[in-house]
Amino acid sequence: MKSSTGKYYIGLDHLRALAAFMVFSWHFIHTAIPFTYTPSVFPLSLFNEGHTGVALFMTLSGYLFAKLLDGKRIRYGSFLWNRVLRLAPLLLFVLALNSIKYYYRGASVLSICEHYLTGLIKPTLPNGGWSITVEFHFYLLLPILLYLSRASKYALSFVVCCAILIRLIIFQVRGEVQELAYWTIVGRIDQFLLGMIAFQMQSWIKQRHLLVLGSIAAFSLFYWYFDRSGGFYNSPSYPSNRSIWVYFPTLEGLTYGLLIAWYDNSFSHSQSWGSRFIALIGTYSYSIYLLHYFFTGFFIGLLHGHVLPITNFYIAFCFSVTGFLLMVPIGYLSFRFIESPFLKLRTRYLIDEPAESTLEMKAAEETETLPT
Repeated sequence: MKSSTGKYYIGLDHLRALAAFMVFSWHFIHTAIPFTYTPSVFPLSLFNEGHTGVALFMTLSGYLFAKLLDGKRIRYGSFLWNRVLRLAPLLLFVLALNSIKYYYRGASVLSICEHYLTGLIKPTLPNGGWSITVEFHFYLLLPILLYLSRASKYALSFVVCCAILIRLIIFQVRGEVQELAYWTIVGRIDQFLLGMIAFQMQSWIKQRHLLVLGSIAAFSLFYWYFDRSGGFYNSPSYPSNRSIWVYFPTLEGLTYGLLIAWYDNSFSHSQSWGSRFIALIGTYSYSIYLLHYFFTGFFIGLLHGHVLPITNFYIAFCFSVTGFLLMVPIGYLSFRFIESPFLKLRTRYLIDEPAESTLEMKAAEETETLPT
């Protein structure tokens, strides 16, 4: 992605590609392998529990908006309009495809419309569309968060603490908080905010290799323990009655915030063909994220029918890499013909910015999203 200075942040596209692969591997592997399986190689639990890729996407979103809007004033209506143009075309395309499927399975047009309207508030949109709902809830809070971040360097940390306290209260009342922590802004707000905080602390995080690598190793071990304890669906059931979900989003946001700020600022990223190819995957990650749901079952069926049965986690993981690469040309077609045409309709939302800087900012927005 490009900043308002025209610099391309290739490292952030690398991280977007990693997040997309985490989510893809989660769905690909568990189309064939039971959720109860835990790999013995502990870092692979981050892919066996690849839903954590959504947390990386959301922390990236917070970091990117803090980076792009740092010290700038915005026209909020124009900002929201640009976000709609960036996210809505592909989302509506995916909803249309799912509508056809639901209709031929017996659902009425009215029930489908009600389901999608509910998705504006609740996490009910299919194909990962629920995360777009969460991101838009973040956009609604963004002016307040930007004001707080400029008023005090501790304000965003205070809001994170308040979010943890709210989840603790909900857990005490309901006996579980996993659903709200994972599927809604009640939990995901930590990750957006910790991404913003990571940007504020980027100069401190820069070059702290031992701290960041040690944090990633500890986080991987934590995820391996979480995986062995039942993971997302079996701790001991879904939704989990364990208090771990009170602070789970915070741990993800802290670790990914450190990773993003470190990777963005500590290296001069290569412009080799391999580096640029991974960055290209990051560019198409939103398309891959929403569309891969249509293809994972097909890929597994093809392997079972014509290659070999997928009954081993490590084989499934290796084939998930192949399946992910097959999604790249699909992502390109989606980005080229569904997403890109609408980007021409965007308007200026920066106040008192030169026109050329705004054009560069618009170029940045082409990839600055979750496939969130």
